[in-house]
Amino acid sequence: MRVSGLFVPQRNKLPNKIGLYANCVSHLEFKQMGLSDIEKIRPLLGCNEYRTCDFTIGGLLMWVDYFNYEYCVYEDTLFIKGISENHPGKVAFSMPIGRLPLNESIALIVDYCNDNGIEPSFSAVPAAKAEDIAAITGGVVEPLEGWSDYLYDVRSLATLQGKAYSKKRNHVNRFMIENPNYGFEMITSRNIGEAMAFLDTVDLDGKADQAVASYELEQCRSVLSNIDTYLFDGALLRAEDGAVCAITLGEVVGDTLYVHIEKMDHNVAGAGETVNKLFAAEMLSRNCGLRYVNREEDMNDPGLRFAKESYHPVSLLDKCNVI
Repeated sequence: MRVSGLFVPQRNKLPNKIGLYANCVSHLEFKQMGLSDIEKIRPLLGCNEYRTCDFTIGGLLMWVDYFNYEYCVYEDTLFIKGISENHPGKVAFSMPIGRLPLNESIALIVDYCNDNGIEPSFSAVPAAKAEDIAAITGGVVEPLEGWSDYLYDVRSLATLQGKAYSKKRNHVNRFMIENPNYGFEMITSRNIGEAMAFLDTVDLDGKADQAVASYELEQCRSVLSNIDTYLFDGALLRAEDGAVCAITLGEVVGDTLYVHIEKMDHNVAGAGETVNKLFAAEMLSRNCGLRYVNREEDMNDPGLRFAKESYHPVSLLDKCNVI
């Protein structure tokens, strides 16, 4: 049946505060998300039209414990339950993606919330869809500060051409001058042990949020340990002495490369800029339809914000909560 244009499965007609109907049997059953679920959810994540990192394997699985992510697939639609990015402990849902129209999938979430005594709340919704969800639920849109994704033109990062990138080119040139026998390699079974060992040298001092930084570093180890399951592409950079001085890993979804991991030895001048450029160029050569690089959020970390802005994003992919 439909109520005010909103699809709602059959239920007992007890109106609730947002005009839907309560006391129905929920069609959604959530379960913990894990590595074994990747192949089930990966095709549905390809339905994301907004290029935000929240709808990628890395964006979900690397943060599954931090945000308590659970998932449900119903009618070829992916539903994700977790906690809000900026309201710790508050249950929140992602925007559903898949075959069902948005109004129908939102109705199913509201049903689930009614059945379980949860206030309907959505987090990290692409800004372009936040007002739509608010209109469906009668909710309020709340900008999600510090969680906008930085989106870049892949060819700009791969070439660093133009005046805007002169400082970046200088850093890359310095690295290559000081390390004429540098090495750049894609991560394989042959060198993955060196990449893992490099992570043990990463210094977390100076990070704005030590707990988040520590968690993220542990997830980097997990990704490397399960890289064949994640199906990520990765690369490492070697300095003059052959030691690894930077690593990076990401995944391609549609026309966008999502860089989930980038670590470098800050004592090696230009290592970060060089691995960034070479990885973008390599991935562009492997994917002729690649147009963008998503380097994710700054999470209100001033250092991250400065670094991400210095690469001149073509867009900030804003996100919102709908309460």
